Amino acid sequence: MAIVKINPIKIEGRWKSGVALDLHTTSSTPIGYNEFGRMQFDTVRPEIAELLYRLKNRADKDAAGPIIETVANYLAARRDKFDSIVPVPPSHERTLQPVIVLAVGIGIALGVPVLSCITTTRPTTQLKNVTDPDERRKQVDGLYQIDATQTKGRSILLFDDLFRSGTTMNAITDQLLGPGQALIVRAVTITKTRSNH
Repeated sequence: MAIVKINPIKIEGRWKSGVALDLHTTSSTPIGYNEFGRMQFDTVRPEIAELLYRLKNRADKDAAGPIIETVANYLAARRDKFDSIVPVPPSHERTLQPVIVLAVGIGIALGVPVLSCITTTRPTTQLKNVTDPDERRKQVDGLYQIDATQTKGRSILLFDDLFRSGTTMNAITDQLLGPGQALIVRAVTITKTRSNH
């Protein structure tokens, strides 16, 4: 396994500090329609984003190792800033849940507990299809509940695979710091979209 090159980018939100390790795509050029009338793109991704794509869209378990190793290596120097990892709950069912697989792997690599402390109050819709910021906020309002027995007084690293607008991560951060009584929340994602939509 090898550590892949990353280009950390600051992400703003209600957390104390946050970073995405690289962009989700560096370019996406339309190349024409397929037989189903859907526009196809020639998409160029940074190395870690390509691995994430393989893990998420092709259930390629081999792609998880280098991602875990890279994230753990990046976080090792910041290990004193958090005492637990909280993965953002997946928005839809997959046989392989990338966020959970990666969070558990990173937790093991760093010797940090991964807390399964968030439950959803109703089925989630995929926010990536909702572009209106107010509608996105409505979708997550009251959606997440935190088990404070796990989070009270903890320094939490909130983890997700992709940062788009921050709506979900902000909603969870509010819950962790409010009802969850966490001491502090920091955030890390594997990638970040080039725009917030």
